[in-house]
Amino acid sequence: MFRIYLALILVSATVLVTATVSGQTYRTITVQDGGTIRGTVKWDGALPRVPTLAISKDPQICDPASHKTRDLERILIGPQGGVANTVIFLKSIGSGKAMDIPAQRQFLDQRICRYEPHILLVPADGTLQMKSSDATLHTVHMDGAATYNLPFPFPNQVISRQMSTPGLVNLKCNGGHTWMNAELFVVPHPYYAVSDENGKFELSNVPAGEYTLVAWHESWTVARQEGSFDVLTERRVDRPVFTPPRIWEQKVNVEPHREATVSFVIGQK
Repeated sequence: MFRIYLALILVSATVLVTATVSGQTYRTITVQDGGTIRGTVKWDGALPRVPTLAISKDPQICDPASHKTRDLERILIGPQGGVANTVIFLKSIGSGKAMDIPAQRQFLDQRICRYEPHILLVPADGTLQMKSSDATLHTVHMDGAATYNLPFPFPNQVISRQMSTPGLVNLKCNGGHTWMNAELFVVPHPYYAVSDENGKFELSNVPAGEYTLVAWHESWTVARQEGSFDVLTERRVDRPVFTPPRIWEQKVNVEPHREATVSFVIGQK
């Protein structure tokens, strides 16, 4: 196992997931003698303050357990310090295995007034499928690499949209459920993963070579409140706007039929 000093880089995630590598589109090949990258994302330091919002609309649907507030799910740290929902990817790779993004990362459900999953991955020119399991009006408002504003007035009706442009897409609900938020990466190659509840991740069948491995995490720090309108009541509601995403990089060398182990340690600083 090796550990490399981490550099925190505040750059645009949209740039990092560009569709081309050195001017060439990603090519699918038969990977000979590929290796594996496995690792963890761990939290360092005092636990951060977790942002929450009051459940101010449709409590019978959105808050059946009467918690009164909702965790915005921007930072999830397990009992052993593992950080979930960190997106791990190779910064530049021109060719490799075929797309194998898990199907569950390409299907969005709106359930108990939450977006599930919180982090989505859809291949460039692939399709995002969406539905609402709730008997209330939700919307999926997207901005970034895709711009849609899609109403879901009826439960369990699946709709699809093609995601053409690689990059980051922010999701929010304009139906007055201001706590609903998620992030979507439209990805130009298959070497993307999302850390699990223990902070673990894996990239498989990677062609041998040296790469820059990126860990991306949405910000958990509120920068300001921003007004928007509930599409039903046309009343102004406030929703939090967060500081830019946090990004770390490491160099990693992948050898044929070998496993490279990488540890990212992230925190407030």
